[in-house]
Amino acid sequence: MPLVLIEKQTPQITIVTLNRPERRNALTLELLIQLRAAIKVASDESQGRVIILRGAGMAFCTGLDLKEAADQEKAHATAEMVANTLIAISQTRLITIAAVHGAAVAGGAGIMSACDFVVAAKGTKIGYPEVRRGLVAGLVMTFLRRQVGERNMRELLLGSELIDAERAKEIGMVNRVVAPDSVMSEAQGFAESVLQGAPSALEQTKRLIDELWWRSVKQDVHLALKYHMQARESVEAREGIAAFNEKRRPKWVL
Repeated sequence: MPLVLIEKQTPQITIVTLNRPERRNALTLELLIQLRAAIKVASDESQGRVIILRGAGMAFCTGLDLKEAADQEKAHATAEMVANTLIAISQTRLITIAAVHGAAVAGGAGIMSACDFVVAAKGTKIGYPEVRRGLVAGLVMTFLRRQVGERNMRELLLGSELIDAERAKEIGMVNRVVAPDSVMSEAQGFAESVLQGAPSALEQTKRLIDELWWRSVKQDVHLALKYHMQARESVEAREGIAAFNEKRRPKWVL
């Protein structure tokens, strides 16, 4: 079974589904490879204009699969693929809509934030617990800093508590919060609104939004990758990931 499903809803709208429900769509290297490929396939179709990104099962995405992340030999490859996937999502000419439910945590929250528009189900938990695993949320911070104020960003990253969808909407991470059974219909409604716009004008508007920042998403991601890898290779990361997998509290060394 593919880890990422691609479905053409209409010639203009593609639905991309993270398809690892038994692990709450935790990100493995292979899933990231397939997700990036799916974004490219959708982007290369001449009639394509919108991608709706969702997760199968009980959650949108809970971030890196920490069982695989314990393998230091895959650390560089996985980190680079996370970076490349976030760039692919944010830089595609298509308008991207995240249809989020259950949980969007760590890298899952990053994928959500890389999209142009976010619809979240009531009860969804969103956040960045990386520091509790000895990691730095560098790659996802690239997008978070564009969407919330500095105080909110510090609260999310340093406090590392998960917040609900309503709070996420309040601080700018989410556009709409709806009942769980209305998430896809709300996403499709926004897609239909997008399709009322002129294709080239939409593409140029999306590009300008990125270029108005003093540094591009791509530059930010490459800077963040350095910090992410320093943390991934640290003693703290090995302890934090081991503690998570062993279902115990980490033993930090001061």
